[in-house]
Amino acid sequence: MNSPLSYYQKHLEIYQAETKSLYKKMTALSLYRLLVFIMVVMGIYVMFEYWQLAVTVAVSGIVVFLFLLSKYNDVKAKKQFNEALVDINKDEISIASGDFHQRETGLQYQDPSHFYSLDIDLFGRGSFFQFINRTTINEGAQKLADALKANNIENIVLRQDAIKELSTKPQWRQFYSATSGLVTVETPATHIISWLKQYESFLSKSVKWLPLGFSMMSLLIFVLGIFNVIDATFIGYWLLIGLGITGVYLKKINLLSSKTDKVKETFRQYASLLDLIENELFSSELLKQKQQQIQQEGKKASIIFRELSKALDALDNRNNLIWAIFGNGYFLSDIKNSFHIEQWIKEHADKVSDWFEVVSFFDAYNSLGNFAFNHPDFVFPAIQEKSSIIKADSLGHPLLNKKKRVDSDVTINNEQFFIVTGANMAGKSTFLRTVSLHIVMANVGLPVCAKSSCYSPVKLITSMRTTDSLTDDSSYFFSELTRLKFIVDAIVKEPYFIVLDEILKGTNSTDKAIGSRKFVEKLVASNATGIIATHDLSLCDIEKELEDVKNYYFDAEIINDELYFDYTLKQGICKNMNASFLLKKMNIV
Repeated sequence: MNSPLSYYQKHLEIYQAETKSLYKKMTALSLYRLLVFIMVVMGIYVMFEYWQLAVTVAVSGIVVFLFLLSKYNDVKAKKQFNEALVDINKDEISIASGDFHQRETGLQYQDPSHFYSLDIDLFGRGSFFQFINRTTINEGAQKLADALKANNIENIVLRQDAIKELSTKPQWRQFYSATSGLVTVETPATHIISWLKQYESFLSKSVKWLPLGFSMMSLLIFVLGIFNVIDATFIGYWLLIGLGITGVYLKKINLLSSKTDKVKETFRQYASLLDLIENELFSSELLKQKQQQIQQEGKKASIIFRELSKALDALDNRNNLIWAIFGNGYFLSDIKNSFHIEQWIKEHADKVSDWFEVVSFFDAYNSLGNFAFNHPDFVFPAIQEKSSIIKADSLGHPLLNKKKRVDSDVTINNEQFFIVTGANMAGKSTFLRTVSLHIVMANVGLPVCAKSSCYSPVKLITSMRTTDSLTDDSSYFFSELTRLKFIVDAIVKEPYFIVLDEILKGTNSTDKAIGSRKFVEKLVASNATGIIATHDLSLCDIEKELEDVKNYYFDAEIINDELYFDYTLKQGICKNMNASFLLKKMNIV
C-alpha cells in the first residue's frame, strides 16, 4: 500500500496538470467567442441591406455565442473544482510535515466546565482539533467538535467501521470537500431550518393557475395584435394589468426574495453534496443508515434540493430590470416562482433538518476518515469488556513527531489508580494527555497511536488546568475545589476514568499533602479508576496501604552537567528532581 504522502503528491500532480489543461480550454473558448462576435458583426454589416439574412446571421451568432459561453462556464467550474483539489493535497502535504498551526483552532468549542476539553489540548492552537479538522461547513465543524466532546461509550464499533470505510475512500472524501468548499455560505443551516419551519405562505392554492392562464392570454393577445385583430396598443395595456396584479403581492414577494437570496447558494451546495452521498456505495452500517435517511421520500434529496435551487434562481431573475417588467407584465413570473417556492417549503420543510444533518455528519466524518487514512500505523482499539480499561503497547501522543516520540506500554486495570511522580519536564503531563487522548479517540471510533490496544469503554473526566476568574469573583483555589467537587459528584452517578495533575496547588505544601492524600483515598474507596501526577512524594505512601494504588515515575538525570530525559514510564517513585539544577543552570540563583 502506498503511503498517504505518496498519494497526496501523486494526486497533486494529476490535479495540477488537469487545471493547466482546463485553463487552456478556457482560453480557447474565449478566443472562439471573440471570433464569433467579430464574424457576427461583420456578417450583419455585409448583409445589412438584406434584413432577413442579417437577422438570421444575428440569431445564429447569438446561439453559437451562448453555446460557447455555456461550455466556457462548464470548463471554468471544472477548473475551480480541480484547483480546490490541488489546495486540499497541498494542505495535506504541509500538515504531514507538521505545518498545521495556521489552521482553524476551534477555540470557540472549548468549554471550561466540560469533562475534559480544557485540559487535554483538544481545542486551540496546536490542538488535536486543529490537527484533525478538515470540515468545510460550520455545521460540520460543530459536529466534529461535538463528537470529540461527546464522552459517548455506546456503539463504538459502529463508528469504527464507518471511519475505517471512509479512510479507504480518499478520492470521494476529497471530492466531497472540494465540492463543499467552492461555495461561501452566507446563512447558517440552523437559521435556514428555523425560517423554513416558521414560514407562513401568502399565496393560496388557487393562485397556482393564475400565472398559467395569464400567460396564455398574453400569447393570444400577441397573436391577435400581430394580425391586427385587436389594436396593438392593447398589448401595452395588458402589460400594465400584469404589473398591477403582481403589485398586489409585491411587498411579500420582495420579503421572500430577500430571504431566499441569502440561502440559494446553500441549497445549491447541499444538492451537490447530497448527490455525492446518494451515489456512493457504502457497506458500513452507520454510513448506510445516514444514506437511507436522505432517501425516504421516494425521490432523492439531491433532486428535491435542486428543484428548490432552480425556483430560487428563477425568482432571482427579477433583479434583471427587463425581465422584471416584461416577465411580470405578461407572465406573472414573480407570482409563479414564489408559488413554487412556497409549495416546496410546505412539502419539505420538516425534512430539511434531517438532510442538513446528514451533510454535516459526512463533513465531520470525512475528517475522522482522513485522520485514519493519514495514520496507517495507528490501530483501532479492540473493544471488549475486560478487567483492563487500557492495555496498550507502545502508546504515544498522536501529535508528537514519531521519530522523536517515546512510547510507553500501559496497562491500567479497572478500579486501579496510578500515582505518577517525576522531575519537571520529564513527561508527566504529556503522559496524562496521551492516556486521555487514547480514551477520547477510542470513544469517537478513531485509531489510536499505539502498536496494539485493548480497551474497555469508559468516560473521561479531568482536572489539570484550573483557572481563577475575576469576573466570577472566584480564587484559583476555590475554582480548583469546585472542579474536584464536580468530579466527586460525577463518579457517584456512573464510572469515569479520572485524570488529575498536581491538585490543590492553591494552598500550602503541608495542607496540600494532607488534602491530596485524603482526596485520592476517597477516589479509591469509591472504586474509581485513573491517574494523578504529583511532585508530592508523600502521596506515594498510599501504595503501601491500598492494593489498587500503583506508583510510576518519569526520571531525569544530570550527565556532564546537562539535564537528560528518557521520557520512559517506570514503575516506582521518582528520586531525582531538577528545579534547583535548572535555577542554577539558567543563572536565576
